[in-house]
Order: sequence, then structure tokens, then C-alpha cells
Amino acid sequence: MIRTKLFRFTILCAALLAVSLTVTAQRHGHFDKGERRELRADRREIRADTREIRGDRREIRQDTRERRAEVREYREDRREGASPAELRADRREIRADTVEIRGDRRELREDVRDRRGDVRDYRRDRRDARQD
Repeated sequence: MIRTKLFRFTILCAALLAVSLTVTAQRHGHFDKGERRELRADRREIRADTREIRGDRREIRQDTRERRAEVREYREDRREGASPAELRADRREIRADTVEIRGDRRELREDVRDRRGDVRDYRRDRRDARQD
């Protein structure tokens, strides 16, 4: 009696384990070569975009530091009584750098937004490929 119940329980557990393993194997099934190649290319593109964004951020930080140094120099020149032409040239340079940094930040935001969309598309494609 107990042996029979134990045997039935063991068979039931083995059947449940087999079903769950089959479902898991289907869920983590293989993609066809075309989909796998596309997903790999998308992943590489996302990584390249990420590296580019990091580099752009570093450049913007460096440009910002340089602009701050120029502002410090301008203030120092003004205190020391530099010529109006020199001060005007410094102001123009600072203004141009400010405009350039703002443009770079705007481009960076667009790049980040595009990358975020690419990541979202990649995840959706990967999810769709798993369901097929």
C-alpha cells in the first residue's frame, strides 16, 4: 500500500518534471540562423552606440572644463585691465564654445533616445523570436 503510493507519487513527480523541462526547453529554444544573425548585429550596433555615447560624454565634459578655464582667464584678464579688443575676442570665443557645447548635448540626448529605442526594439525582437 505505502509502496504503491510512493511509486505513484514518484511517477507523478517524474511526469511533472518532464513536462516542465519540455516547456523550458521550448521557451529557450534555438532561433533560426537569420534571426540569430540579426539579433547579434543589433547587439553589436547597440554596443557601438553605447561606446560612442560614452566618448561623446567625455568630450563634452572636457569641453566644459576648457570653457570654464576660458571664463576664469577672461575674468582674470578683465581684472588685470586687458584691452577691450582682447576681452571682446575672449567673449566671442566663450560664446561660440557655449553654443557648441549646447549643440553637442542636444545631439547626445538624441543619440541616447535613439539608442533607448534600439534597445527596446532589440528586446521585442528577441522576445518575438523566442515565441516563434
